[in-house]
Amino acid sequence: MDFAFDARTEELRAKLLAFMDEYVYPAETVAHEQRTKLASPWDTPAVVEELKAEAQRQGLWNLFLPDTEYGAGLTNLQYAPLAEITGRSPQLAPTATNCAAPDTGNMEVLAQFGDEQQKKQWLQPLLAGEIRSAFAMTEPDVASSDATNITTHIERDGDEYVISGRKWYISGAMNPDCKIFIVMGKTDPDGDDIRRQQSMVLVPRDTPGVEVSRAMQVYGYEDHSHGGHAEVVFDRVRVPVSNLIGEEGGGFAIAQARLGPGRIHHCMRLIGMAERAIELMCRRAVSRTAFGKPLAQQGVVQNWIADARVAVEQLRLLVLKTAWMMDTVGNRGAHTEIQAIKIATPRTVVDILDKAVQLHGAGGVSQDFPLAELWASARTLQLADGPDEVHQRSLARREIKQYL
Repeated sequence: MDFAFDARTEELRAKLLAFMDEYVYPAETVAHEQRTKLASPWDTPAVVEELKAEAQRQGLWNLFLPDTEYGAGLTNLQYAPLAEITGRSPQLAPTATNCAAPDTGNMEVLAQFGDEQQKKQWLQPLLAGEIRSAFAMTEPDVASSDATNITTHIERDGDEYVISGRKWYISGAMNPDCKIFIVMGKTDPDGDDIRRQQSMVLVPRDTPGVEVSRAMQVYGYEDHSHGGHAEVVFDRVRVPVSNLIGEEGGGFAIAQARLGPGRIHHCMRLIGMAERAIELMCRRAVSRTAFGKPLAQQGVVQNWIADARVAVEQLRLLVLKTAWMMDTVGNRGAHTEIQAIKIATPRTVVDILDKAVQLHGAGGVSQDFPLAELWASARTLQLADGPDEVHQRSLARREIKQYL
């Protein structure tokens, strides 16, 4: 691997860093203040739309999509340092650049598996940032980390599919700009191949029978910036058969294709969150005095900061290696590395954020600093896109298999 960024990456990094300093960081407080005055906390503050317009003007838009027809045409290795930068302000920067989950994964699915009508109707407005979307897979009544367990039923009735089921923690669904769900359910629940029982169907939010029933909290937070995490009921919802993505029975394979990039994007942004935490730790350490000397001179604080720096450098190298492998041998060839970063990155970043909270004392758990919310977000990623234990199980099996 060549550790130097290429010319295009360096150019985009410089533009993005300037965009963060000039527009995003100052907007964090503004967005919070505007949100308190909105009719609904799920509405989008005006400053977010202003950020989106400026990002588009500067060409900092859809950076995550490697297909030049739809996005910036960057490789995973080129995108990694850019996603890290946006991770420093995860509540604003990904949305401002149209690189926020779950829209990113949904756009990838539509670009790769959608037909021309589906791309025209849903992908194009998503690419333009005109609407938001949600991915409805997780269910409260089964262990959804094993996608073969899902129970939502998708039954064909003539030229329509009838969808019945209950989903929860459906990210983005509380946002009124969320206009389309990608719903994963079973079209062939009795099929012999348990990985060919599932399909994905496009369900417009305003379809009769779709009920966004409540907002789900995450460690007591309601994630207003990303449109919340909702419980959604599909009560005999009817959509045309043409809303099927790909083919019947292809849902599991599409989900796997979606999750690879999604997992590494999360890890890229997590490194940015850790860098923000280290910066806040250092600023706090040099500005506060306890027991007669600055916190920066306390040995335990120095250890926390040193350990955090070492850990971040290790994680960054592992994430960059994974991105390089995805570019060179494909997602399947990088499967072990994707699992490794998904295990290591959230776990390590949670620890760094925990130390940053501790260093800030009462302020660390307050709304006056971003640390508590960052901690909740990072800790959640030890569950999202597959809990740690699932990745550990799969990775261990690959290791052991070499010796059988």
